[in-house]
Amino acid sequence: MQRLRSLWHLQLLLLLTGALCLAEPAPGPEGAVPTPITCFTRGLDVRKEAADLLCPANCLQHQLSVYGNAVYASISSVCGAAIHRGVIPLSGGSVTVSKLPGQDNYPSIYANGVLSHQLSKWTSSFAVSKIKSSVLEVSGKPRATSVPSTGRRQKKTPEKKTGNKDCKAEIAFLIDGSYNIGQRRFNLQKNFIGKLALMLGIGTDGPHVGLVQASEVPKVEFFLKNFTSSKDVLFAIKEISFRGGNSNTGKALKHTAQTFFTTENGVRKGIPKVIVILIDGWPSDNIEEAGVVAREFGINVFIVSVARATPEELGMVQDIAFIDKAVCRNNGFFSHHMPSWFGTTKYAKPLVQKICAHEHLLCSKTCYNSVNIAFLIDGSSSVGDINFRMMLDFIGNIAKAFDISDIGAKFGAVQFTYDQRTEFSLTDFTTKEDIYKALRGIRYMSGGTATGDAITFTVRNLFRPLKEGHNKNFLIILTDGQSYDDVRGPAAAAHKAGVTIFSVGIAWAPLEDLKDMASEPKESHTFFTREFPGLEQIVPDIIKRICRDYMDSQN
Repeated sequence: MQRLRSLWHLQLLLLLTGALCLAEPAPGPEGAVPTPITCFTRGLDVRKEAADLLCPANCLQHQLSVYGNAVYASISSVCGAAIHRGVIPLSGGSVTVSKLPGQDNYPSIYANGVLSHQLSKWTSSFAVSKIKSSVLEVSGKPRATSVPSTGRRQKKTPEKKTGNKDCKAEIAFLIDGSYNIGQRRFNLQKNFIGKLALMLGIGTDGPHVGLVQASEVPKVEFFLKNFTSSKDVLFAIKEISFRGGNSNTGKALKHTAQTFFTTENGVRKGIPKVIVILIDGWPSDNIEEAGVVAREFGINVFIVSVARATPEELGMVQDIAFIDKAVCRNNGFFSHHMPSWFGTTKYAKPLVQKICAHEHLLCSKTCYNSVNIAFLIDGSSSVGDINFRMMLDFIGNIAKAFDISDIGAKFGAVQFTYDQRTEFSLTDFTTKEDIYKALRGIRYMSGGTATGDAITFTVRNLFRPLKEGHNKNFLIILTDGQSYDDVRGPAAAAHKAGVTIFSVGIAWAPLEDLKDMASEPKESHTFFTREFPGLEQIVPDIIKRICRDYMDSQN
């Protein structure tokens, strides 16, 4: 089996250096009986414009190197293309090969047990189809193929250049370059990364990848902006040299999280960020802190561990649970283990599928996990205890929509009359259950209405301690009457400090005051209901507007 893998790797290497050639004989003249060929026979070995050929049974995977889909680069195995297209089974069979012009993009698609590879350009192509019956041939009807017309193919070509649009992600591979792995396994690690790059479907509108080598000091080998095709990435991976040193994975992860994903380095806004860490053995430094930093930056960390520490080696590991502490979430989705660097192909496809499953990338920054929301609750005597409880229910219903955690969304609350009282700050609770419990424990104050002073108090005491954070700040003001003090000055100061204000008025709250407090555009940040039960209907609109404001701030 190892010899077969070595043959496959040699074939890929020869392709990348432009020296791939097969010593297979060209098939004989086309006749009534299909000409037998071998598993290795390529499209460029076929001399005629169209030929009927016979593929043998049970070709091995490494013999079926294929580039493209429906239209295959002429360096592809004819039998591999026929199996990939579904024209023949693995048991072999007859196939018609039709030569076609070269094209600019051959996509990577998995079909019928064969993974085709992406190729940016080749000089000639071919298509495969089932051999038609002799009745059709005698009638003079042209032999049909499964290939679209030249015009249709040219129309689809620009779409192929874009890459796999269903896997739009910014991916940094963090590879192990330490003495733990050594030169031989380092090369096998590069082969595995190459397989991932081929399967991802890298392109301008698809996934972009970069690579960082972790050793004594992290080194960026290439950025997201450097390459937009799998072929170019394969070339770049081939050129990476082994550095050696300690496996300071934590240092490399922190460096990558803080400096790699920038606009200058090619990151696109609104695209999920992913770091895939490969560790041979264990890291030499603490990786937990770096994992927290990555999560704060909205990066989804995957760890692929190989050759775990033996019982004798466990004493050298600083933290046995380092994987659980560094991944995006400790739920099994973000951690993978391979027993060795041999036979890694079967692990590549499941990992690629997870990287491309955007709905499961829980650490990506969204409006639901990247906001600080403070509530300014009117506790004046005109509200009453029953209505006050309805306002607290309103806050709880908004909290249901958000991912509240130590690195996610944060909620705080201040009750005001003439005075102000912090019910809980933005850093007091990290779960929804704790927020609900805190809301149930709030006591109704009763008193006057000084909304302006309350806005100033909230900005100073809740938001200012978090001014260096990454979350966007929102203040939702709930009031049922007119303020006794000025609201315009404090609201303007809050806007200037980066706080977006929603004003929610109930009953006798004057519309003029509500608009004076609300952020621009005031119409979409001002809400009013005549009765307290009407607060329930406002909840979805406020959540949508918070998400709209968050997205606008990212552009």
